[in-house]
Amino acid sequence: MNVLESIGLALAAIWANKLRSFMTVLGNIVAVTSIIAVVSLIQGLNAAVTTAIVTQGGANAFTVTRVGIVTDPDAQEKAIRSNPDVTLADGDAIRRFSPLVDAVMAQAARNATVAYRDQSLDSVRIEGVTPDYLDFSTFDAERGRLPAPSEVSGNRPVTLLGWDTADRLFNGANPIGKTITIAGVHFQVLGVSAKKGSIFGQSQDEFAVIPLGAFQNLFGNRQSLELSVLPADPSVMQRAIDQATVALRVHRHLRPSQEDNFGIFTSDTILGLYHQATNGIFAVLLGVVSLSLVVGGIVIMNIMLMVVGERTREIGLRKALGAQRRDIVWQVLSESVTLSTFGGLIGTLLGFLIALLISRLTPVPASVQAWSVALGVGLTAVVGLFFGLYPSMKAARLDPIEALRRE
Repeated sequence: MNVLESIGLALAAIWANKLRSFMTVLGNIVAVTSIIAVVSLIQGLNAAVTTAIVTQGGANAFTVTRVGIVTDPDAQEKAIRSNPDVTLADGDAIRRFSPLVDAVMAQAARNATVAYRDQSLDSVRIEGVTPDYLDFSTFDAERGRLPAPSEVSGNRPVTLLGWDTADRLFNGANPIGKTITIAGVHFQVLGVSAKKGSIFGQSQDEFAVIPLGAFQNLFGNRQSLELSVLPADPSVMQRAIDQATVALRVHRHLRPSQEDNFGIFTSDTILGLYHQATNGIFAVLLGVVSLSLVVGGIVIMNIMLMVVGERTREIGLRKALGAQRRDIVWQVLSESVTLSTFGGLIGTLLGFLIALLISRLTPVPASVQAWSVALGVGLTAVVGLFFGLYPSMKAARLDPIEALRRE
């Protein structure tokens, strides 16, 4: 009996007992639906978070902050109390003592009200930057232009607006050259940034970029800065980080025995922590779903034992006509694997539909991955094969004479 014929007989048997077959593979359907939905949502989240982190921090840059990434709450609280603010002098120290560094941008951010005539927007993110910001790909201008280094260093009242901020303030009209107010102070709009989209329903285009000096005139200069550092080449990233670390330690007069009183991290550092958290969640969910597959496999095994009992005379007749044990094993295994895989296909389809539905109704994105299809279908095929072995071996061991005697 060839493979296609065996599968055809298995499908005919499934179709002849539709309700029983559906109830048999219900566990597989639920398990695979869960796997596909979870994988699609996690992959969508991973892609969205990766894009957001790289867009904010820059893929080829590293960041210096007052407090680094600390997972221990006590250590974080201690760092907040004891670490000094990051200042422009720290950025100058990195420039002087780090030959592998191309650019150092100091940045500060705060929410404020932005207005144009009678249109006012609350809680817009205001970002103050230094002239080196032009070296970072995270800043662009879809319309108009970016503020020039001379305008930034001279603290001119100019701004680059985020796409959503410009659209809401000017209702689709051209904002270039118009004067807006930020925290009550007038600024001229020079450009509008390209649309970045949103993550988890939070817009990434609600901002206004202004010179850091103008920012400090608005909000004071006691706020700790954040330094974005661009190495001369991505291949020397770690060496540039080491040089920046030494430069800051020397500038801050830290003794060899003292710990760093600042934090340095890259986009990869944040992504690593995020992936570590999501991988743990995924592993737990996969473990729970695997239990459903085992339960589904046990159900399939019980049903196949019942099928073997129902077909005892048929199996005896086939063996009497010359069928070998491997033919009987293959017949029962074909039906078991086909039945289990059929449930996997249904679960795969339902999983995709659920993931896409969640993506449409909530801010959580979904991404359908081809490997998740192979995972879902492959797992159910393995379950069908494993749990079909015992019934198939039992059928193959039947004595044809005794089998033919049974009613």
